[in-house]
Amino acid sequence: MDKRVRLGISVEGTTEVRFVEKLLLTYLSEKGIGVFAVSINGNVSIDRVKHELKQLLKSFDYVSTLYDFYGFKGKAQGETKTSLESKISESIEPKLRAKLIPYIQMYEFDGLLFSFPEAIAKELQDDNLNAWASGILAAFNQNPEKINDSTETAPSKRLEKHTDYRKTTHGPNIAKHIGLAKIRGMCSGFDAWLTKLEQLS
Repeated sequence: MDKRVRLGISVEGTTEVRFVEKLLLTYLSEKGIGVFAVSINGNVSIDRVKHELKQLLKSFDYVSTLYDFYGFKGKAQGETKTSLESKISESIEPKLRAKLIPYIQMYEFDGLLFSFPEAIAKELQDDNLNAWASGILAAFNQNPEKINDSTETAPSKRLEKHTDYRKTTHGPNIAKHIGLAKIRGMCSGFDAWLTKLEQLS
């Protein structure tokens, strides 16, 4: 009998599905956790999340989320990662909240890719991108999760403007090249989330 914990992860879109499948699925499976990524297909808001998670919580032992702070719709002025995660939790009926691990990625998934600029350069086949991405990382104190909340300068916007970056293809491939250990070492928020998932086994 398969006694693995069944974990559903509600994600923003195709990029995050591929990221989960390429990096998290095997890693967590080895720890006795079966992972299933389910896309919400963008336009993430509390109302949409509430409906999505209600359905997923009926089907899995635990449910988590992987949504970008940058793209989250209807954020209040002064909203933070913590307040948004609390709102997600509070949108679920109390008896189910113990099964939910809400997680918001700062500022978006693409920020994780700056954990190792060399991987960006390698995947996009342009050696000059190593110095470019390293400069951005240095400007944010070597913290990829601080690259930032703007329609002009969010991580994906920087990549799309400066390179031939295609989010759904290049994003998960760059992350795979970097590896979970490096990403966790550079991104404390992501590391804390993955630690919580590990503890489900």
